[in-house]
Amino acid sequence: MQTKITVIGAGAVGSTTADNLVRRNIAEEIVLLDIKEGVAEGKAQDMMQTAALLGFDSTIKGVTNDYTQTAGSAVAVITSGIPRKPGMTREELIGTNAGIVKSVVDNLVKHSPDIIILIVANPMDTMTYLALKSSGLPKNRIIGMGGALDSARFKYQISQKLQASANDLNAIVIGGHGDTTMIPLIQHATWNSIPVTSFLTAEEQEDIVKKTMVGGATLTALIGTSAWYAPGAATAAMVESIIRDQNRLFTASVFLEGEYGEEDINIGVPVIVNRKGWDRIVPLELSEEEKTSFKDSANAVRNMNQVLKDSNII
Repeated sequence: MQTKITVIGAGAVGSTTADNLVRRNIAEEIVLLDIKEGVAEGKAQDMMQTAALLGFDSTIKGVTNDYTQTAGSAVAVITSGIPRKPGMTREELIGTNAGIVKSVVDNLVKHSPDIIILIVANPMDTMTYLALKSSGLPKNRIIGMGGALDSARFKYQISQKLQASANDLNAIVIGGHGDTTMIPLIQHATWNSIPVTSFLTAEEQEDIVKKTMVGGATLTALIGTSAWYAPGAATAAMVESIIRDQNRLFTASVFLEGEYGEEDINIGVPVIVNRKGWDRIVPLELSEEEKTSFKDSANAVRNMNQVLKDSNII
């Protein structure tokens, strides 16, 4: 059976995700879908013209709002949605993106009932919760991407401070995917098994954590829009772990039923990702301060989820 991956949204993040996926040569076909006529088709053709240069055999097909073309997809990535605009309230953003994400999920499940769905659209934890509640899919087949991106940004900040290779670092961020809700676990971070705290002063550790938490906002201020290279790479890495059954450990927004002291919420915790979607949650020994931070983060995410309930979206 051919492996098919669908990417919804041909904007910067969606097209970069598709580009990363095609370079990894992990699927026979990648479908790039957008609502704007011609955009997905044009970007798909542009990427296909790199095949002879990059040596991949996958096919990228661009389509305009035709979900029949996604039928039989093993994995789908949802990047669609709008960014928050000046004067727009949080409730308005959630309401608008909730309508988009719910429609996309319904269409994907209709044509691919066995699909695994990765949510990139923001507010990511709330949109992941919505996708789970509206799709009827098992919890392990709905995954929010944000923690993988936040953890990569965390490693970048540590690597800059230590002048070390990011590939030699193990460091994760848990909690909600937001600049006030994420929790970079500096006390758990290691440099080839040696705690990074052995090399960093308290002030340096605090600086790393702060810069990680505002990583997305920093890039938005510099380039005038949201980032796309790292989000696309993080998403593609998670898709590859699913398709190739790699059992990689990522922080991902998954549904908790008592783990980490929380339930009825999607929020970032370390999980094993394989062909089942997310397979199991990995427990961490958190300090009392970290437990409190996680509780606060969960409460903030839950408040955003309440907008969905108050609006009768779920």
